Amino acid sequence: ITGSLEVAFSSYYTVIPTNFLLSFTGQIIGHASSNQWDFGDGAVVNNEPYVTHGWNTFGDYPVVFKAFNESFPNGIATTITIHVVPTVTLFVSLASTNPVAPYSTWATAATNIQDAVDAVFTVPNSLVLVSNGIYSIGSRRAGTGTSTTNRVLVAQPITVQSFNGPALTLIQGYQVPGTTNGASAIRCVYLTNGAALIGFTLTNGATITSPSPDNGGGVWCPSSSAVVSNCLFVGNSAGGSGGGVNSGTLNNCTMTVNLAVSFGGGAFSSILNNCIISGNSARSTGGGAYSCTLNRCTFTNNSASNGGGAANCVLTSCILISNVAIGNGGGVQGGSLTNCVLTRNSATSGGCSYNANLNNCTVSANSATTSGGGSASGTLRNCIIYYNSAPTGSNYFGGTLNNCCATPLPGIVAGNFTNAPLFVNSADGNFRLQTNSPCINAGNNIYVVGITDLDGRPRIVGGTVDIGAYEFQGAGIGEFIGWLQQNSLPTDGSADFTDPDGDGLNNWQEWIAGTVPTNSLSVLKMFSPSNNVPGLKVTWQSVSGKNYFLQRSTNLLAQPAFSSIQSNLSGAASTTVFSDTTATNGGPYFYRVGVQ
Repeated sequence: ITGSLEVAFSSYYTVIPTNFLLSFTGQIIGHASSNQWDFGDGAVVNNEPYVTHGWNTFGDYPVVFKAFNESFPNGIATTITIHVVPTVTLFVSLASTNPVAPYSTWATAATNIQDAVDAVFTVPNSLVLVSNGIYSIGSRRAGTGTSTTNRVLVAQPITVQSFNGPALTLIQGYQVPGTTNGASAIRCVYLTNGAALIGFTLTNGATITSPSPDNGGGVWCPSSSAVVSNCLFVGNSAGGSGGGVNSGTLNNCTMTVNLAVSFGGGAFSSILNNCIISGNSARSTGGGAYSCTLNRCTFTNNSASNGGGAANCVLTSCILISNVAIGNGGGVQGGSLTNCVLTRNSATSGGCSYNANLNNCTVSANSATTSGGGSASGTLRNCIIYYNSAPTGSNYFGGTLNNCCATPLPGIVAGNFTNAPLFVNSADGNFRLQTNSPCINAGNNIYVVGITDLDGRPRIVGGTVDIGAYEFQGAGIGEFIGWLQQNSLPTDGSADFTDPDGDGLNNWQEWIAGTVPTNSLSVLKMFSPSNNVPGLKVTWQSVSGKNYFLQRSTNLLAQPAFSSIQSNLSGAASTTVFSDTTATNGGPYFYRVGVQ
């Protein structure tokens, strides 16, 4: 990968308090083979266009964003200095018996979040730290932008954070009996520009419907500079749009069972990074999200009249499964998608997508009741559109396809073909490519966006981009990455050789051995041999479905030290036993076992 490179990146602030999570967005002009973020505190992140970072010690930190290719092996870089200032902490606890402003200790903690937030007006750069409980008292209106009353109004650029996370700390709004949204409805949180909300469950929020329906039943933000991290949005409703949230930037959040009467059951006009959007609905358009930018998010079981998963959004490295639209676009309607997988979505037309632009996406096992089981209208480049179903146009209906794997052959456009894509295991949700897939090196580099695939691994491996969401990384790697995903481990390469359960085997070795990478008791190991006349009984911890070989040595200094005494030993669940009937003299005997 060669050619000129230009880099830039942006962040909303250059002066922040300690422990504030700041979002950065990188931009690369030209084709890069890799990129790197250096945060000036020893932390480095590779091959991510969007990152968040916080510093726990005040000072000045140069943040460097660098891109590389063969023409620039040392990289092209740009730098912004972030000034981190000390933080003053205020405390909130429902159990406090002596609340005294400014609530600077647990002994004098406020009993509701709003009191501590109000005290911030005299204490800049503050953190409001909230203990366990359900916070369901308080009401405050913002006065600008939105007319709905809020359970908590954060009108200063501060951080409000739970002490023990969303499972134990809830902010509860109020829904009008019978109508849900209405004049007496209370939203969970209003979060102003530059403020941060971290580690809460936001539930039962709603909005007014008159004089006009309001947005953001869970959280309302005036812009994307308000940041919500590690929060659970559940059971919120908006009379307008954004059942869960209006605007803001969301990091590592989960949005489930939220409802919007208009657009965006989960989110409206927001930026979402590494979020789960599940079971949300919109009566109009965009069941999960509407007019949002989403990176590395997962959509499941969302629904809407149109755009069951998302509508008019920009999605990068996202997965959309089992979303439903009554009308068009079960997965998405409109917008653009890069490096995404869309499967088991359904609609009347465009089971996967309707009038959307897709680059390097995999579209499989979607369905439509009339036309375009995969896609209807739109433009698809470097995409796999296979195994979808509809009465008319099982895989696609209308639109433009370039360098795509689809059947029937899409017109006479060069680069399209009908050969089956040869997924590793589509029935198990592994849409990575087998070694002999025709999609390998069959794309067009002109259409490449970004430097990584859906797994976060290099987008171009063999000189020419592959077709589909996943780049072929080498024989057996697709199966290994699928195993990592099933075990909730990172797929971007960072966990390949780590040992999360501390049992002495890294993840690659655990995959070969068929053991569980998060259970230290699940490991390939041998037990001491025991007498079994004639000879010795050799026992090792094993799993079914694996074949083992056994080797023996009588002299560890010999070259080679070990020789094989048996292969193709079928593993049993728990332990496997082998009787070495030739070990009849005084020895010594040393054994080792391996997986074939």
